[in-house]
Amino acid sequence: MNLSTQVLRLSKRFRTYEPDLFAFVPEENRFSRLLQDAQRLEEKYPDPENRPPLFGVFLGVKDIFHAAGFPTRAGTALPPEILTGPEGDAVARLKAAGALIVGKTVTTQFAYFAPGPTRNPHNLAHTPGGSSSGSAAAVAVGLCDIALGTQTIGSINRPAAFCGVVGFKPTYDRIPRTGVIPLSPSVDHVGLFGKTVQLVEDAVRVCCDTWHPPTGELPKPVFGIPEGPYLARTEPEGLAYFHATVARLEQAGFTVRRVPVMPDFDAIAQAHNAIVAFDAARVHAAWYAAYPTLYHPKTVELLARGQQLSPAEYESALASRTHLRETLAEHMTAHSIDLWLSPSAPGPALRGLESTGNPVMNLPWTHAGLPTLTLPTGKNSKGLPLGLQLTSGWYKDEQLLHWAKNLANLL
Repeated sequence: MNLSTQVLRLSKRFRTYEPDLFAFVPEENRFSRLLQDAQRLEEKYPDPENRPPLFGVFLGVKDIFHAAGFPTRAGTALPPEILTGPEGDAVARLKAAGALIVGKTVTTQFAYFAPGPTRNPHNLAHTPGGSSSGSAAAVAVGLCDIALGTQTIGSINRPAAFCGVVGFKPTYDRIPRTGVIPLSPSVDHVGLFGKTVQLVEDAVRVCCDTWHPPTGELPKPVFGIPEGPYLARTEPEGLAYFHATVARLEQAGFTVRRVPVMPDFDAIAQAHNAIVAFDAARVHAAWYAAYPTLYHPKTVELLARGQQLSPAEYESALASRTHLRETLAEHMTAHSIDLWLSPSAPGPALRGLESTGNPVMNLPWTHAGLPTLTLPTGKNSKGLPLGLQLTSGWYKDEQLLHWAKNLANLL
């Protein structure tokens, strides 16, 4: 099937799903433009043997990434011309590898908590999660094959779980953040969504400066369960489902070790939230001064908190990232753990669109900068997806994705 035919099929799918889903930022003549892009790509690479690795893969781009030919609105009513910048590094690399941009996907305002219009594809009355709302929802119904997202607290792993797709947040700065409107440069991560782990890995290979996949088969991973106040933040339904998933893995022959960790979880959360607030207040100082009435109350509250923090408090919070990373690494070494297992969200997607849900289950792994991946593991009795969050060690992204492919087949 040639690319033009695939684009026409995608346009039909758009007409079926997008009017109710609101996953994409509206674009006039989207499919005329996409047909031209597809034709140019086929003309550039007529020989199937010499095509780039993502030839014809449909890509959604979260609307805080700059992409040539597309305005960047970042989920706001601010003038796009003040937000515009050079094309994002990840966007450029994916395009060079043959991906076709379907369009900009909806984000919460400036990738924080003020929701956009996107709905959950499994039940339109529920949130898709955020802030990468449109990216997760679009992948879930096949409006794109892969989509770019970002995570500052839980904006990839949580919506991936809510929408039933794979969501990958790499080690901090493994994928360059250039060409992305920041929320908190100290903890912003660029990542990807896909229907399968393989698709995500194919895209990640392109986006990273270096990628060294394991040669040969790795031994079965040993799993760690982070017992303590962190895991206690899971809702009863989510925790019961998580324990059932872990039991399935144990029955399949995997070793699972329950390790008390993060007794200071409240302090970890406080430090992370302080970093986000401090950074955001400085990133947005000029824009907020010029357009205060265009900022959502949730974003205004964040900026106000950040303005009240001292540089000393900020530096202390930054230091806790390294401390947590090193402490988790010590536990992994002491107990011979390869991957931490945890719920990707406290429970299934919330009803209503006023909130994108609680990112608490993602926060410590983002704070430590460790690579995390959400795998869909099934649905609850109401048809809402739940996900399993896998976390590996610092710069162990390749091993994480390798193991995740095998686990996806099992789960």
